Amino acid sequence: MLSWKRTSSLILALVEKKIFSGLRQPYEGHYVPICNGQKRIWTVSMNTSSPNTPLVMLHGMGSGVGLWVLNLDSVSRNRPVYALDVLGFGRSSRTKFNRDSVLAEQEFIDSIEEWRKAMNLGKIILLGHSLGGYLSACYSMQHPEQIKHLILVDPWGLPQRPDDLDVRRDIPAWIRVVSAVIEPFNPFAPLRALGPWGPSIIAKLRSDLIRKFEHMFPDNRIAEYLYHCNAQNPSGETAFKSLMLQLGWAKNPLLPRINNIPAEVSMTLIHGSHSWVDYSVGYQVKYERPNSCVNVEVIKRAGHHVYADQPALFNDFVNRTCDQCDRPITSSDWYVSAAGQEFREKTVQQQQQQQQQERTLDGQNQSEEGDCRAPIDCNANPVLDDSCTN
Repeated sequence: MLSWKRTSSLILALVEKKIFSGLRQPYEGHYVPICNGQKRIWTVSMNTSSPNTPLVMLHGMGSGVGLWVLNLDSVSRNRPVYALDVLGFGRSSRTKFNRDSVLAEQEFIDSIEEWRKAMNLGKIILLGHSLGGYLSACYSMQHPEQIKHLILVDPWGLPQRPDDLDVRRDIPAWIRVVSAVIEPFNPFAPLRALGPWGPSIIAKLRSDLIRKFEHMFPDNRIAEYLYHCNAQNPSGETAFKSLMLQLGWAKNPLLPRINNIPAEVSMTLIHGSHSWVDYSVGYQVKYERPNSCVNVEVIKRAGHHVYADQPALFNDFVNRTCDQCDRPITSSDWYVSAAGQEFREKTVQQQQQQQQQERTLDGQNQSEEGDCRAPIDCNANPVLDDSCTN
């Protein structure tokens, strides 16, 4: 007899516990009350006795703290780490968000700040993936004094929606299918309607993500986790729908307002070379912030879920970046990975070829009237130079 697939916060907690059985280091999972106790943020804490700057991690859309399982042991080696279920997702409160995009965004920001105050944390290194990257940047605009360093991992919502959508890079087939079917609905409404078939559909649609964990978990616990994260009250999901025009585009994109983050806030952008998020936007951020420290890292053979595609490279880069936040650095010793250096060398050649072509085409265009464009300093070019000075 057909029975609908049950879901509950308890089942989600049990599946999460199964996932965290793969951790080698001790962790503590606990709720942090915010908004005078009316809401709660589920938090996983590790190595809280370390004196180094805490790393706070925000997951992406439809996810939760469980998907950091390939990273938590490593990134908590030298510092406190706090991984949050973003308000409205995972095991955090499924609150009712305002349907206005600006107000919904503000509710997310306020929840992060209230959480920080409740945890009695000072300056933090804030890392966000996808939607978590968007929220991390928004938070940094309003609370820059709390940010030691900002790490955006393949962030959603940076560029403006182009008039000609053909200019965007190809995105995965599962996103195209989901986007076309569910545009009038919340993103995961069909998943909840599928009932008992939900986990198996997740396993097929998100097989690209689930395969990344197979070496650790040969069973279906990741598919189960994703299902129970998204089969409950679609609180954060509804808020995300308020923030977006389409799955790939934000109503209030970050790039036009990226300089609302003060120049004193340094940041790192980590992209996957095969992601549906165009990594060139990272270099646009660097170009838009010529007086700020902006590092861009493109990890080869990684897609949107960089942290799971290449966890060793990702962990190493995050650790080195965070370690440099706890000591004075110069422009000569900011970490650049071997993969990133190889990418940059190729990009340098492409940039030089492009500049030569432009010089040839321009010819005598720069007349006595002069060039109306501001001159570009090659030493500060967002593609050619990824070093920083504090």
